[in-house]
Amino acid sequence: MQIFSAFEHSTHLELAISYLEKNGINKEKIFAVPLTNRKTERRMFDSMHNADGISLISTGAALGTALAVIGASIGFKLNWGPIYWGLIGAASGFFLGFLINFFYYKVIKKHQRLLRGKNLEVILIIECEEQQGDTVEEILWHHLALGTARVLSQS
Repeated sequence: MQIFSAFEHSTHLELAISYLEKNGINKEKIFAVPLTNRKTERRMFDSMHNADGISLISTGAALGTALAVIGASIGFKLNWGPIYWGLIGAASGFFLGFLINFFYYKVIKKHQRLLRGKNLEVILIIECEEQQGDTVEEILWHHLALGTARVLSQS
């Protein structure tokens, strides 16, 4: 049987490996694979084939609508009339909302990511007997595994 688990790269991982060795799992039966972090920054603008769930235009659309209504309402008293002032309000609200989102994702979120640091994750693969499976999983969960999975060997 193989047990797969994911860990953050920390002392908890080292402790889990040493406890597994104390409970009869040989070093040759434990395999740790560190995952690498993204080397390039995320793209801010989505293409038709690649989207990441971050929308830069949602706040712009909301502010554009609000400022279009306000501009059209005030436009009855101004020289150019409600249609032009509604369009000016929509364009300026959209642009303002776009800039707010762009600043938020480019500056604030990037700063939060840098403060949090880059936590590498490690995939731990343990080859063991079926009767040891519960003990191995208990050790992994006790040492803060992010998740585990069992794969039964066909023999």
